[in-house]
Amino acid sequence: MTLAPADPAVELVVLLTDDGTPCGTAPKADVHHTSTPLHLAFSCWVFDDAGRTLLTRRAAVKRTWPGVWTNSFCGHPGPGEEPAEAVARRAVQELGTPVTAVEPQLPMFRYRAVMHDGTVENEICPVFSARLDGELDPDPSEVDGSRWVSLEQLRAEVAADPTPFSPWMLLQLREL
Repeated sequence: MTLAPADPAVELVVLLTDDGTPCGTAPKADVHHTSTPLHLAFSCWVFDDAGRTLLTRRAAVKRTWPGVWTNSFCGHPGPGEEPAEAVARRAVQELGTPVTAVEPQLPMFRYRAVMHDGTVENEICPVFSARLDGELDPDPSEVDGSRWVSLEQLRAEVAADPTPFSPWMLLQLREL
């Protein structure tokens, strides 16, 4: 397993060509701006035994989509790191606990979204599901709230008002 640093100033993301072929790396801190290059990411939906999913609210200090509700957690595989390995690494960093039963759900998911300030997310972002293997102890620089909801409840909330949610979560929810 390749472990990428948690510090976004030194964490590298994998840049991709339009067909998804790796073509270089760049520091995470330098990638997200108004002309964000296509890069590799992942997204994970954590489920409990009742079938509910863990939603998290992105910390106010996050560069992209601060303060919005989203799926359980996201991140970027480092160079040479498989996305499923990055899921395992990032769960501990962001949620403070390991995950088990990591399974691909949408292996070819890709999206591009633009924030109100012009910052762009542009990712090939395989989507996984997992289960917690411990108690939540989120990093406050990543997560400032969490709650468990059924997918039915989440779909009803989104139908009533999608604005509190991340654009990638909204797109993924349609496909899950």
